[in-house]
Amino acid sequence: MNSFFRGALLASAMLLPSAAWAHGPDGEDDQDKARDEIVVTGTIEQKTPSATGLSLTPKETPQSITIIDRTRIDDFALNNVNDLLTQTVGINVERVETDRTYFNARGFDITNFQFDGIGMPLVAGIQFGDLDTALFDRVEAIRGANAIMTGIGNPSATINYVRKRPLDALKASASIRYGSWNSWRAEGDVSVPLNDSVGVRLVYAHQEGDNYLAYNRVNRDVFGATIEAKILDGLTFTAGYSRQDNDASGVMWGSLPLSYTDGTRIPYARSASTAADWTYWNTLDQTAFAELAYDIGGGWSAKTIATYRRLSYEAKLLYAYGNPDKATGLGLGGMAGIYPSVYDQYLGDFYVSGPVKLFGREHQLAFGVSSGRTDVHEWENFSLDAIDYPPVLSLGQVDIAEPSYPGEYLAADYSDRLKRAYGAAHLNLSDRLKAVVGVSAMWLESLGDSYGTDQSRKNSKISPYVGALFDLTPNLSLYASYTDIFNPQSEILISGQRLDPAAGSSLEGGIKSEWFGGKLYATASLFRAKQKGLAAFAGTCAATDPCRAGDSYYTGVDTTSKGFEIELAGKVTDNWSISGGYTGLKIEDEAGNPARTFLPRRTLKLATTYTVPQLNDLKLGAQFRWQGDITYADSGVQAYGIVTGDVILRQPSYAVVDLMASVRLVDKVRASVNVRNVGNEKYLGSLMWGQAYYAAPRNVSVALSFNY
Repeated sequence: MNSFFRGALLASAMLLPSAAWAHGPDGEDDQDKARDEIVVTGTIEQKTPSATGLSLTPKETPQSITIIDRTRIDDFALNNVNDLLTQTVGINVERVETDRTYFNARGFDITNFQFDGIGMPLVAGIQFGDLDTALFDRVEAIRGANAIMTGIGNPSATINYVRKRPLDALKASASIRYGSWNSWRAEGDVSVPLNDSVGVRLVYAHQEGDNYLAYNRVNRDVFGATIEAKILDGLTFTAGYSRQDNDASGVMWGSLPLSYTDGTRIPYARSASTAADWTYWNTLDQTAFAELAYDIGGGWSAKTIATYRRLSYEAKLLYAYGNPDKATGLGLGGMAGIYPSVYDQYLGDFYVSGPVKLFGREHQLAFGVSSGRTDVHEWENFSLDAIDYPPVLSLGQVDIAEPSYPGEYLAADYSDRLKRAYGAAHLNLSDRLKAVVGVSAMWLESLGDSYGTDQSRKNSKISPYVGALFDLTPNLSLYASYTDIFNPQSEILISGQRLDPAAGSSLEGGIKSEWFGGKLYATASLFRAKQKGLAAFAGTCAATDPCRAGDSYYTGVDTTSKGFEIELAGKVTDNWSISGGYTGLKIEDEAGNPARTFLPRRTLKLATTYTVPQLNDLKLGAQFRWQGDITYADSGVQAYGIVTGDVILRQPSYAVVDLMASVRLVDKVRASVNVRNVGNEKYLGSLMWGQAYYAAPRNVSVALSFNY
């Protein structure tokens, strides 16, 4: 723990000189002059209600917030959310399979995602397929618990996707990109004001290509349309529809077993895959929303939003299990199934916000109510045929015959209903002291059945939020916040009963500052996050147990993470932008032993670009990402009788560098090149399940873009 405090103190010392650097030579504060020039990642000026419901800048919010803007997305071709969050400070992306991805922060899974500040949680905390970024203007990551705006979840982070909206003036852009493995992408974006009161924005993207993994290929179409109309004075109506059709073939369900029966590692090629050419995972993600916003007057506004999302997919999957013999390479078995699924989400949200004057000072209030429902229908068509894999080192080179399927049945049919009431206040206590307080009350009810487990439950919770900011100088602030949250769990005990909800809390404090007249934003923070009763795998149900034979059962474990973060974002000069940060943490169980060791304890992420206006606006950039080593204790290998004790799987620390360059060819036309994993680092994408596959080797893409 002392190392965390040393890190925070070092960061504090780095931030202290900012007050002097934030002024011009004559001592006049240049902050207001600089703000109009700032359009960079994570800037201090971007207001967002996604943390508290109050429209506050990152500097005014007593939590850690990272913003990845459109410029960063375009510069480094962050065309899907997995790639974008991989580069986001404090966020880990667990690529456990080709088409299902988990996210985590501060030691816990991220299950809360928002669109324009309105929560649409991931089904089972999983991202199916690759969510394209073409539809978004920016992506915000709010680390820590977020009970006010999400209601339920973990003390990890909330990701807010901010949609592109119609603009006041005509704007159009288009690009075409070609890259390694015969992959290509076309993208278009146009915003048209039809008249003084109505505007439309249309976005389309198409991407397809092969992959470095054997058999794997993706074909994706993305479409978005938004219309905004000013109906009356102060009354604005906005409606939108988006559709993402992600067809993937040669997909992995699970991934590569990593060790032989004697416990030694299997030396796979990077292209190795447990998939077959007949596997696929086709996902269709559609969202429609309607929003009515009213300017009440006196700074007060009201907004009501109705959202409907339908996620449907059909997948034909092949899973590999077991550990192979080192001499023959044989021993892997397989199982296959077809899984059509439909998830319908309905959400209504109404809130009002505005200023009030009290004791001679102006304060901000926000409060609202929301109601949401998720209906889940999953079918299973599981093959009873025996599947034997070829020798393990030939995976991806030998075809596997497709089995037969007996017929599908409805395996899961349940609904989750969440109702919430919330409120928050930004209190202007003095010229230097501000407070943010809030509360969220929620009621959750579930009904139905999932793979033989009764999903029925009723839970309710009231979660407080309290935070404070104190301005040491006009450019340097201390802050602290506390909130708690709870997370209903679907896992079962050995008794067959569901676990109680995990109760989480998040405590954070640190320093926020501005450098160079407000152009550069820097923070240093300490945090502590805890989950009580968090589900941890405990075994497989036997025929004599109360739970269903073959199912996994769990036990509740108290888990605590604590650590520190250092982050900066903005401009060092008019032409030099930089962003990134370092995260260090410990994760322990209730006995003080290391927990969730598949998560990196140390990560460093940096990105920078430099523009040379004299050379046709030449822009050069780099991304750097480093993480410490991770491990996973595999107990299953002991069953072969060759080794005793767990086999420790390890991914050593590694670093990945990406480079980019772009230049203006003629007016409004640019050419760019992106090189990823320049050093061709070979590393596993995750150890979360004790299986894994290798991340992409060095790859290159080139693009032409037009902006009007």
